[in-house]
Order: sequence, then C-alpha cells, then structure tokens
Amino acid sequence: RKRALGTGRIPFVPRAVLLCILPPVAVCLIGLPYYTAALKDRLWSPYHDWLKPSGWVGQSAGWLCFALFLFLWLYPLRKKFRFLEFTGPLGKWLDVHIIAGVLVPLIGAIHASWRFEGLIGLGYYSLLVVAASGVVGRYLYIRIPRRRGGLELSKEEIATARRELLGQIVVVTGFSAGHVESLLRPVAAPRGGFWATLTQLVRDDFTRRRAIAHLLRDWKRRADAERPSPALLKRVGRLARREMALSQQIRMLDATHRVFRLWHLFHQPFAIAAFIAILIHVGVVVTLGATWIPVGR
Repeated sequence: RKRALGTGRIPFVPRAVLLCILPPVAVCLIGLPYYTAALKDRLWSPYHDWLKPSGWVGQSAGWLCFALFLFLWLYPLRKKFRFLEFTGPLGKWLDVHIIAGVLVPLIGAIHASWRFEGLIGLGYYSLLVVAASGVVGRYLYIRIPRRRGGLELSKEEIATARRELLGQIVVVTGFSAGHVESLLRPVAAPRGGFWATLTQLVRDDFTRRRAIAHLLRDWKRRADAERPSPALLKRVGRLARREMALSQQIRMLDATHRVFRLWHLFHQPFAIAAFIAILIHVGVVVTLGATWIPVGR
C-alpha cells in the first residue's frame, strides 16, 4: 500500500522534456541567421527552402505540431472515460501531456518561421497561454494526494499514511513522535483566493526543505555512538519529505481544490481557441494545396 501513494515525490520527467526539446532548439539555433533576418532578406538565404513555413523543415514541423496538438486532447478523454484505464495510469498520461504541451509552441514557432500574424498569431499566443497554464495545472495537480493510478486519496487515507511515515521516522531516529511533529509541523493554511493559495504552495516547498534540513542536523547532533550513514540520512530525509508533504497537502486540500477549479475555467477556453485557430489554418492550407504532402490530391 505504501507504494500506491504517489505523494512522496514529484513524478514529473524533466529529463524527458530536455531530451525532447533539444532537437527543436538545435533547429532554432542553426536557423538563427534566417529567423532574425528581415523578410525580404530571407528569400536569398540558403536556409529559405528548408525553414520557410512551406519548406521541408518548416512544414514537417507544422504537421508534427498539429499531430502533437491533437494528441493533447487524448488526455481529457482518458481522464473522463474510465473504460480507458487500460491505456495507463493518469499520472503517466499527464507527464506525457505536459511534455507534448511544452513542445507544441516551440515546434509551432519553427513552422511559422518565428513570425506570428493574423490567425496564426491568435492560435500561437493561445498555445503559449495553454502551455504556461498547463505547467501551473501540473503543479496544482501533484499537490492533491493521489494513488499511483491517479485516484485521489481521502482525508482518512492521507492521515493513515502520515502516521505510518511518522512511525518509521521515530523508529529510525529514536526521536519522540512529538519532537518529530514539532520539527515538521506546517504553518496554518492561509485564507484567500487564487494567488494567496498558489503563493502558499510555493512557500511550502521551501519550508519543507528547511524543516527537513533542521531535522537531519538535529539527528546528527544528538546521535550517541556514531553519525548516521549517508544512506540512512537519505532514507530519513525521504520519509520526512513525504510526511511533511502530506501534512501540507491535507492542510491546503480545500484551497487547492478551489484553485484547481478556477484553473480549469482559465485553461480550457484558451485550449479551445487554439484548437479552432489551428483547425482553420490546416483546413485553409490543405484546401489551397499549399503543402508538399499530397493531402486530398
């Protein structure tokens, strides 16, 4: 059951984001002289046939961006319909959703040759808002304790998990439960709206680091025979991080839920606006035949 709790770490995959983002960043760096040139000068650039929106790289980026954007809409379907559970846990889906969401604006910029005007500009800036709000949404999502499958834990389950973690810390360190709780006790939940809650969540992340460092220093100072090994310190730090994260999360649970609902109201309209703008753009391109891919021919 302990393994079923997904609250001890942030299951985000920054290394995967870095690996996926390297190729488009490389294209942008190689094409920097072209992208920074005036429009009339681009026609004479050796990169023009490759990097223009209808070029080999530009249009390939456009179709890849479109495919990734369509893929983004699979996550809401996975979340809505329970019969799709066989496709994988929600947490993994959300990780891939975030990676794709970060890539779409960058690949879209390559397709547009970093020029955003008219309908393309509307769609692109909507994409940027969706991507930025998606990162915030992911941050809020992992502040709601869940099982690995993505289902939310009840307050009773969170309290039980906290007691188990506290007991393990007491056994390993030899401290009393009261002393450990006094070191890891979170501050009272703030009253306020979106920004007050979000600010407190970020503040909690830093508070947790300081409290755990204090606990480990106290343990090393009070150790009777010999200093705890690095492996043991790491284990206690991990247990304390999970325990304090759960304490902070249950204290902020109602406020986080309210903020998460507000976030949905903000995120979805921009996602729909971007979707409509991109569909119109692709429809016009295919209808006019402005593509080297034989679509509809």
